[in-house]
This record gives sequence, structure tokens and C-alpha cells, in this order.
Amino acid sequence: MARRGRGAKPSDPWRDEVDKGWALVNRQPLFQRIYCVLSPAPEGMLSAETWAVVREDGHILHHPSRRGDAAEWTWVFAHLMLHLGFGHADPRTAGPGDLGPEIREGGRDHRLPVPSYQAACCVAVERFLRTLKIGRSPAALPADGLPDGDEVTLSAQWRRLGVPAAFAPVGMPDFSVGDVETADRHDFPGDLAAGIARTATRALEDVGTPRAAAEGRPAGPWDVALGWFVSSYPLLGALAAGMTIVSDADLAREWQISIAAVNAEAGEIYVNPLVRLSTEEWRFVLAHEMLHAALRHGERVGGRDPYFWNIATDYVINGWLVEMGVGEMPEGLLHDPSLTGLSAEAVYDQITTNLRRLRKLATLRGRGLGDVLDRPLPRPGAPGRHVDLDEYYRNALSTGLAYHHNSGRGLLPGGLEQEIRALDQPPLPWDARLARWFDEHVPSPDKRRSYARASRRQASSPGIPRPGWVRPEDLVRRATFGVVLDTSGSMNAQLLGKALGAIASYAVARDVPRARVVFCDAAAYDAGYLPVEEIGRRVRVRGRGGTVLQPGVDLIERADDFPPAGPILIITDGWCDVLRVRREHAYLMPEGAALPFRARGPIFRMR
Repeated sequence: MARRGRGAKPSDPWRDEVDKGWALVNRQPLFQRIYCVLSPAPEGMLSAETWAVVREDGHILHHPSRRGDAAEWTWVFAHLMLHLGFGHADPRTAGPGDLGPEIREGGRDHRLPVPSYQAACCVAVERFLRTLKIGRSPAALPADGLPDGDEVTLSAQWRRLGVPAAFAPVGMPDFSVGDVETADRHDFPGDLAAGIARTATRALEDVGTPRAAAEGRPAGPWDVALGWFVSSYPLLGALAAGMTIVSDADLAREWQISIAAVNAEAGEIYVNPLVRLSTEEWRFVLAHEMLHAALRHGERVGGRDPYFWNIATDYVINGWLVEMGVGEMPEGLLHDPSLTGLSAEAVYDQITTNLRRLRKLATLRGRGLGDVLDRPLPRPGAPGRHVDLDEYYRNALSTGLAYHHNSGRGLLPGGLEQEIRALDQPPLPWDARLARWFDEHVPSPDKRRSYARASRRQASSPGIPRPGWVRPEDLVRRATFGVVLDTSGSMNAQLLGKALGAIASYAVARDVPRARVVFCDAAAYDAGYLPVEEIGRRVRVRGRGGTVLQPGVDLIERADDFPPAGPILIITDGWCDVLRVRREHAYLMPEGAALPFRARGPIFRMR
């Protein structure tokens, strides 16, 4: 045991507790920007009940004889520094009647808060301190039930009604209030705001700390890359915080994962730990997989080929990430600048014209395999996920987009921002979109007044002629549409009835009396103009083989009694021939059905 030298001053254990508490406060990121000086108060300056006070310039004076442990001093110093950070030393934040008269002391002018204002400011500080859980309060404050309201409002209320005994100040005022010049010179609220931002960044970094340490394994570059999104890239930070990386070589080999794959349901990204990529490349790979999950690409496949759809979404996502400069794209990934600005659906329609080439392309999982998995991979200890996935991914992306714009992180590809914003808007039902199509392409005949027809109110004024409403004959002939109806045996009779009912209701609402109808299965049957409410009653599913719809389309297009601008609505399940329609048209199909060709008109999918 080392001996203290002769003449050395003995250590004061209570002073050591003060120093420990001061060191603990200054180690907190929240207070590191608030510059304060600590010193003992002169003898007799502070009352016995007072632990410490803080001046408006950041000078903290503590009672030299007060005994307390480090946890209590930590709370006291944090309490005083928060008074400065909340602007309580600035006279502009106080309300009328909250400050006492001006005092000249030690070459400085200052004012002290009245008891009601001091108590209200201490309540505001205590609310904040309880969320931080720093130190231990030496005061006997209520365990819960702190009053609501800001400092000025509480002070005015307590000046009128009296300060409750539980919150009445004990000892001298905690803080003093200087003039405006002193407040401008010491921007303590700005320092506290910087400390809060630093604390939030540190917390995000803790959340993004590689889970490898918690799992008792060495961290890989993919773990570091995931942590970077949480701490430094707000657009995808919320997504990254909710994703789990599974790095298992045996799992990757069993499921043929070349680099990575993702499952949105489990919120898991499966990586092959044997792949050698840099941290920048892993950032690109993880962002790629997170966008697959968040944009619900697995659920948007519809009736398309899943692998070709995966290829199309890869082209779109990689184009966005290259444009945003997120990480570095590994060699061999799918990227074509000529597809910039196209949606995944448009890219799918374009690339499926060359199926032989598509079979040779590879996703992050490998050639011929999609990296968007339709189910979680079985592994020991896999957690279940009991949340609304659509809502979870929508909130994560929407929050990230707001943070991205507020932090000024740079511009985003228009396609990505449009998709994120579209997630916030629930898609219109198929029947509502069909109604919009009717509104656009099947105009309602405009009525006008004419003296050729008497008004219904003519009897009320026999001596004054009144015109009635009439519809011009040319508009009546133009307000119609054509229906090419697949009546083969593969059509679902229930969906067919739903489609025809929707068509009839919209046509009646648009004052369309009749529609030109052609029934098709193996041949075309011209039913002529039918009243819209009679179309459903005339349908008879014939149950023959493959449907040939082109003759029905040609029949309507070449009909002399069909207007040149009349649109055509084609109702089919997709089991048909390749169609060439030369005028405005749309398709009404069951959910999940696909056409054997690239559609040029809108497709409405019945559910």
C-alpha cells in the first residue's frame, strides 16, 4: 500500500463525491456542449438547505460542507445545467411578475426568480430529468403526477393560488437571471439542442450496433453497413433498425443464396458470409434488399412471372441506388441507364420481349433465382412477426423520407419518391378506377334548353313560354361504348356478374342508354346494341376451348354504326389470343390474371 508523503493534504471523501458527480455529468453527451465552471461557494454564501446554485454565465457554486454521494451530486449538477439549457436564465423567457427586482452583486447585475416561477422551472426540469434517469434526486418530490403546463403558465397559476407544498422551493433560488446581452453571449439553449442531437445520434448508433456482439459472434462488414443506415442515412434508417441480418453459410448454401436474399414477412436479410465484398458494396446490397421488402415487391407480382418481375424490380432499384450514390454497386448486378425513370411494371413489359436473354440474368441470389423470398427461411430461433407488414413498411419509408428531406441529405430519384408517397395513399378499388375511365372516355351528353319542347313548369305560367331540357341527337349517338366479352368456360361466373353490374351502373349514371356488345369464345357473336341493364341477362358462358377475341374487336372497330371515338372495354381472364386494338380501350380482368402480350390500355383487376 502506497504511503502518503509527509506534508500531503489528506483526501476529503465528500469532496471526492462532488468531483465524481461532476465527472459523471460531463461524460453525458447531452451536457458536453454546455460549458460550465464548478467551484465551492464562499463560506456562508449558501444556506444549509441549498446544495448548489448556477449563475446566468454558467458558473456553478456548490455548498462546501454539504454531504452527499456521487449520484445525488450528479442529479444536482444536471438539474442546474438544464435550467440554463431551458433558457431559465434568459429574462425573455419569463412572464410578467416572474422575476424579482434587479440586484447588484459582485460587479454584475442579475435578478432572482420569484418562488412560483422557480418552482415551475424546477418542475419542467424534473420532467425532463426523469426521462434521462441520471443520478438520484435528494429532494422528496412526488413519484408521479407532475403538473402539466409550461413554466410561465404554472407560475401564473401558482402566484394566484399558491405553490403546492410538494413543489415549494427549499433554500435559495437555484438560478439567477441576467440581462439580454448576457443571454445572447451564452447560448445555453443552443448548446442543449446540440447535445440532444448528439445524444439522438449516439442512440441511433447504439441501435445500429452490429447484433453480432449480442449474439456472441464477430461482426461482419454487413453488420457495419446496417449500422451506417441507422446512424447516417435517415431515408432507410427506420427500415434498417427493424431488419435482422442472418449470416449463415450453411443456410446460404442450402437455399442457393449467392450474395443475399430478403423476406419481408420475417424482416430478415439472408447474406452469404463467404462472399468477399467491401463495406461500401454491402451498403448497396442491404439497401437493395430493404427496398425490395419495403416496396412490397413480393406481393405486387400479380399474374406476372415471379422471376422476370424480380429482374425488373432489380433494374429499377439498382438505378435508384446508383443515382443516389448509396454505397458501391458490386460487379455483375443488373443496371441499364436506358431504363432510368421507368416503373417496375414498365420495365417488366419491356424486358419480357426477350425471354431467352432474361434466363441468363442473375439477381443477388443467383441466376434463375429471385432474391425476394415468398416465405422466411427455416432456421433455429427464428422469431415470428405479429404486425401489419404493409403499415410497418409504409411508416418506415414515410418517416425516412421526411427525415431525409428535413436533414437536406440531397435529391432522390423521382421514381423512388413517387413510390414511397404512393404507399401512403391506399390504392383505389378497381371499380372506382373503372368509373374514372368511364368519366374520361364515355362523355355524358350535355343537355341544353330548347323551345321545341315545353318546360315541365309551363303550366305555372301559361302566358310565358318556357324552354325545356333536350339532348342533341348527335351527342346521344356518340355517348356509347363497346364491350368485347369473353364467354369461354374459364371465366368465373361470379366475377363476370360483378363486372357487368359495375358496367351497367356506371353507364346508367353517365346517361348511356345502350352499348355495342360482342360475345366471344371460339368465335365472335354480335349482339348489337343492348340496353346496359340487359347485358348481364344476355350473357351465356358457352364453355368452349381457347378464346379468340380479335374478331370481336375488329367487328366493333369496323362497324358503321359505332362512333369513331367510341372506347372498347374488353372483359377476359387472359386466356386469349394476342390483340391489336387501334382505338381507346381498357381491360377488365380477374385479380392475378395476365395477358399473353403487352397491354397498351389500362388494366382493371377485379377482386
